[in-house]
Amino acid sequence: MTASSNVSAPKPVLLVVDDDAEVLRAVARDLRRRYSGEYRVLRAESAEEALAALQEVRERGDPVALLLSDQRMPTMDGVAFLGRASLLFPSAKRALLTAYADTDAAIRAINESRVHYYLTKPWDPPEENLFPIVDDLLADWRGDYKPGFGGVKIVGDRWSPKSHELRDFLARNGVPYTFYDLEGDAQAAELRQDDEGLPVVILPEGERLASPSVSDVAHAIGLKGTASRPFYDLAIVGGGPAGLAAAVYGASEGLSTVLIEREAPGGQAGTSSRIENYLGFPSGLSGGDLARRAVTQAQRFGVEILTPRDVTSMRAEGPYKYLTLEDGSEIGAHGVVIATGVSWQKIPARGADTLTGRGVYYGASRVEAIGCGGEDVFIVGAGNSAGQAALYFSQFAASVVMLVRGESLESKMSMYLVERIREAPNIEVLTKHEVVACEGEERLEGLEIKNAATGETFRRPASYLFSFIGAAPRTEWLGDAFARDKRGYLLVGDALTSEHLGAWPLPRRPFPLETNVPGVFAVGDVRADSVKRVASAVGEGSVTVSFVHQHLASL
Repeated sequence: MTASSNVSAPKPVLLVVDDDAEVLRAVARDLRRRYSGEYRVLRAESAEEALAALQEVRERGDPVALLLSDQRMPTMDGVAFLGRASLLFPSAKRALLTAYADTDAAIRAINESRVHYYLTKPWDPPEENLFPIVDDLLADWRGDYKPGFGGVKIVGDRWSPKSHELRDFLARNGVPYTFYDLEGDAQAAELRQDDEGLPVVILPEGERLASPSVSDVAHAIGLKGTASRPFYDLAIVGGGPAGLAAAVYGASEGLSTVLIEREAPGGQAGTSSRIENYLGFPSGLSGGDLARRAVTQAQRFGVEILTPRDVTSMRAEGPYKYLTLEDGSEIGAHGVVIATGVSWQKIPARGADTLTGRGVYYGASRVEAIGCGGEDVFIVGAGNSAGQAALYFSQFAASVVMLVRGESLESKMSMYLVERIREAPNIEVLTKHEVVACEGEERLEGLEIKNAATGETFRRPASYLFSFIGAAPRTEWLGDAFARDKRGYLLVGDALTSEHLGAWPLPRRPFPLETNVPGVFAVGDVRADSVKRVASAVGEGSVTVSFVHQHLASL
């Protein structure tokens, strides 16, 4: 669902800068030919002229979607200009237009200056070398752009767990919304009606929902929650990278496919602030961007995505599988892919449960990032998710403290993240430390921290704590029919022993990624001994479709 239309809304700006008048005319012409219906294309012959134009745009309150700058300009090069421009419009996508000889400078700009992409001259034909890249950048920008008009309004308390849950749900599902905090926003009191339960959700058409559940909001904004048919070739439980990949490949190869996700497409990876080692994205992409791209791709091939829907059990009747949803309804399928991933375990600290949603959060809750401005943020964990979150929140918070139980970050975190954390001036890493208590009445106010090496404890003021520890698989809903390891992860393929396969009814052994129940496959983090990387999950989700086909052919 998108924001309601508004005829007076200004078109977002695409600004192109180049001191070569001929090149400037050519790129502006191509951009206007393709994008003038939705965007306003501006051009400037120098970085100084461009900065002046951006200042005017900012004063008018107009949005800027893309900044495209030549690298070699006489008084200020493209990297320097884009760095200055990002202070005016931090959410705008930034790209360099370079000669082949400037490739090294462009790559350094991606690593050091947060440039999102670079294009080499000449870009002819633009249909192949310019438009696909700009399309991608603009799609990413639109995915994060939350206009100040239209959309959903939420009135509530910033420190309310229910307000946080609704905001997080809308953000992860790509629904534009504006939050009005009763504590600090005068307009919030005007929007709330007398004795109306909080939080209040106001839909674009004016309908009001007082203290609604996530399901209530999902239904009201039009998210699909009911399957269009009773039976499918392939049903996928879980909408993380593995599940989405299975959906894309299954539907693209002709299988009627339904994907059922309990929260929002993207799964745990969808909350990641930045994935920088995913092949093909040199400047990285956020988990939200990855989820949005994958959902669009899946829907293009005809995948039905049901969200937020929870699967509570599964039963097999011969070659057919039946999934029971939380409302008691059932969906049948020939093949099932389980891609439910893992959940962060609760912090074993006094007061953590009481303050969950009031300053204590699990995973990288990006909806809280802006509120972190000037605050002290603590990150618990030492994996890649914790490292990405620390770097992301360091852009907003006064300080970020990483609490690591082990002796170093290197044992669990990719080296590129370790190096960037060490270079960040406002990130502190405390190894052999853990949280033993969370303190505060209405919200988190402080932490009691233990130094495991000395046994001493000390208190630090804290406004936010984000935890990334103790991931556990979501397999409890499957019952006793499925073989698991001692931690609850599903066993598949060669990991299944004769003891696990005592009731196996087929003459063949299980396929790779197939569980001990024929036709049911497990991919991604829910599988025992999986590689906890997004690329690995995507690979497993795509590969398993070939085994689904082989299974279906044998029915």
